[in-house]
Amino acid sequence: MTPPGPPPARRSDAELVERLLAGDEATFLELVSTHHASLFRVARGYVRTDDVAEEVVQETWVAVLKGLARFEGRSSLKTWLFRILANRARTRARREVRTTPMSSLGGRDPDEPVLSPDQFDSSGGWNSPPPQWHEPLKHLQDQELGRILAEAIEQLPERQRMVITLRDVEGWSSEDVRNALEVSETNQRVLLHRARTKVRMALAPYVEKSA
Repeated sequence: MTPPGPPPARRSDAELVERLLAGDEATFLELVSTHHASLFRVARGYVRTDDVAEEVVQETWVAVLKGLARFEGRSSLKTWLFRILANRARTRARREVRTTPMSSLGGRDPDEPVLSPDQFDSSGGWNSPPPQWHEPLKHLQDQELGRILAEAIEQLPERQRMVITLRDVEGWSSEDVRNALEVSETNQRVLLHRARTKVRMALAPYVEKSA
């Protein structure tokens, strides 16, 4: 039996764009398969229902196809996709008259404690994790805990919700999140820490029982 060859090389963004501009349907379907579910989850963080989130994602794909010729490669193709999605989702949310707390715009909620960036490591995690803390996504197999986690994330201010969704649900790097949301490293760390703290508080009674 002939041994399997090396896995195919990952296409560069420039090659993907070139193929898409040439009307390569297989490449577009590959792009959709790679990113559609993540786009939906992020869109759902902005709008009220799954149906509206799906509409936003569909609008995003249409906008991507129309705007490909203007893609200049200043950011990754993935980052560009999610910026288009975020803009569409925000517009749709405003249309639904969804109110957004001032804290979601990156400012500090006066009811929240002041957090020092020194409390975080380079990945945005705690330098000294709270006792009895377990990463919530390790417990997603538990349906009830998964529901509580989803509800806790849903209640977060917009920016915190987006950061924790991209970092902890989608597994994005800190750099990718900063580029997609156009926030500074310090702001991203603070938003992620606040989001994780609130989610931890919501999950604590359930996580500690399973510890």
